[in-house]
Amino acid sequence: MIEPADHKPVLPRPERRPHLRTLHGESFTDHYFWMRDRDDPAVLAHMKEEEAYTQTMTSHLEDLRRAIVAETQARFVEDDAVPPAKKGEWWYGWKTVPGLPYSLYVRHRGGPDGPEQVVLDENQLAGEHDFMAVGLVEVDPSHRLVAYSVDYSGDERFALRFREIEAATDLPGEIPDSYYEGAWSADSSTFFYMTVDAAVRPYRLWAHRLGADPAEDRLVFEEPDERFYPEVRTTLDGRFILIDVASETTSETLYLPSDQPDSKPSVLMPRQVGTRYLVEHRRGQWLIVTDEGAPNGRLIQFPVGQDPAGASVLINHDDNAKIRSVLPFDSHLVVYGRRGGLPSVTVLPDGGSPEVLRFDTEVFDVAPVDNLEPGTTSLRLSHESFTCPPTIMEVDLASGERHILKEMPVRGGYDLGDYEEKRVWARAADGTEIPISYVHRVGLALPAPTVLSGYGAYEASYETDFSHTRVSLLDRGVVFAIAHVRGGGEMGRLWHEHGRMASKMNTFTDFITAARHLMDIGVALPGHLGARGVSAGGLLMGAAINLAPDLFNAVVPEVPFMDVINSMLDASLPLTVAEWEEWGNPIDPEQYEWLRAYSPYENLDHCPHPAVLATAGLNDTRVAYWEPLKWVARMREVDQGPGPILLHTNWEAGHGGRTGRYAAWEDEAFMLAFLLDRLL
Repeated sequence: MIEPADHKPVLPRPERRPHLRTLHGESFTDHYFWMRDRDDPAVLAHMKEEEAYTQTMTSHLEDLRRAIVAETQARFVEDDAVPPAKKGEWWYGWKTVPGLPYSLYVRHRGGPDGPEQVVLDENQLAGEHDFMAVGLVEVDPSHRLVAYSVDYSGDERFALRFREIEAATDLPGEIPDSYYEGAWSADSSTFFYMTVDAAVRPYRLWAHRLGADPAEDRLVFEEPDERFYPEVRTTLDGRFILIDVASETTSETLYLPSDQPDSKPSVLMPRQVGTRYLVEHRRGQWLIVTDEGAPNGRLIQFPVGQDPAGASVLINHDDNAKIRSVLPFDSHLVVYGRRGGLPSVTVLPDGGSPEVLRFDTEVFDVAPVDNLEPGTTSLRLSHESFTCPPTIMEVDLASGERHILKEMPVRGGYDLGDYEEKRVWARAADGTEIPISYVHRVGLALPAPTVLSGYGAYEASYETDFSHTRVSLLDRGVVFAIAHVRGGGEMGRLWHEHGRMASKMNTFTDFITAARHLMDIGVALPGHLGARGVSAGGLLMGAAINLAPDLFNAVVPEVPFMDVINSMLDASLPLTVAEWEEWGNPIDPEQYEWLRAYSPYENLDHCPHPAVLATAGLNDTRVAYWEPLKWVARMREVDQGPGPILLHTNWEAGHGGRTGRYAAWEDEAFMLAFLLDRLL
């Protein structure tokens, strides 16, 4: 590790009048508020100086980065493919080709081994663009057309197009500013799509008649409440178009028959504040997972066109098991959720008792994947863990017999027996048991250098998945761990409730508790502890640094949500209004106090801090580039440690970073090399 002589660079900081924020009797002087002005030439100049400094301070890691990329590439089978899944007379899947960074969507007629036809080649779409992301790929019911959308900047505003698959040619024209979801009518004449507002919130649903001028598209639905995000999809049986409208706490679904694309949508169950539900359909019955009076959800059923008050309960609420969604096959229902802090899959036969599928590994991620037809007698699942690469299997719904379709190959001498994964529990100050998952090489002398990661927001669970690149970390004698902190969804709905709004501080203290527990039980080596988190996990990093600045040696906050109060005060920003129900609205005095207690930007103190490598995306619409930019500048003012404090910006990317597998490997290697340099 190279210790810089002076980690505080001379960077251009134009004289700007400080922004004075006065709120609820408290004043805060923001000297870097001017960095929000992307049109100010000084802002871009400052960012370029930051990047030049980062490259200088990490130049000694170039060989290590190259080695990690080479190791990652050596583990990948570059001409890989997923087992195709049946839909009609076609079998759909995707594959990758050596030397090409993106996937190809393909199909086979008559069976999985039939002649192959390319549906969409992402490499062709990318062309010479530095950034390319596909929003949706939806083949029509006739299997003649594919609707797809592309973003070339990272701002998540997609251009929607329609392609004739056989001819491999696009129909004339494209529709701008569309979002991720879409749905076809039963006769393939109409495509339903969402468009976004100035804050990149999907709010309007349109019906496009194929061959017509998009300017004549019919407005089907508009959601004026900025707290709510609509999505559009089709039921598994294709009978209905569903419009799911949801905020953080409340939802509502509208529907229209897919064979009546010109009809007006009807409300299934009116929105009720504090109640969320998710809809599917089978044989004239609505299947609904609802949390009304059931925080972890219950599954109910009632006939289409009848009052939900008469619904029958198929699976009741369970304090220890979360119901997330249902797959409605003709003879069985498959319920996906969580149990004991891990994903769970339950099979419910018609007229029978539910059976929870069991898996051997101590930690794992499992989920239904590519189940495209309700008439199937087999459930397709993807299973993986820290040590086990993704495995696609089919489970016979009647017998429970499992058939492995494919185990993702890992080259380069990888042997899962060389690694071990475990789950332990740390006790928080209030007595709550916090699950921690970790992995390391067999025979590693513990305690050892450790990287602890976390997220903890939106009821999103941080799964224990497999990573080709992470193996390079493990092979260098580092433990990788995940703290499944409150605010996520690992332990059910209340796990989220106890880590949001007034209880948000639990997320941060849980992370610190997990870090200290790993040291107490002899897993993590004190003085050699790193941390990383993305987006809301970046907020977790910033808050943890403030609460325990001497706990970590190196921290990587990726596209981090650091400027919480200023962002939550600006209703024009993407996500702000919707996320008042996740974080709080600082206009409210009580909610301001919650935010003020942990907002990373305001709570930086004059003291030694760990080495930091923050990342930003110039075109990020979810966490604006200026949040890490401002935070890094302010941290340098107050930091009294050896540093360095660095910012790495992706100039052509948004929230998800650069696209294409080779670019993604390079970005991951950049961050891993930084951590390894500080921890070993």
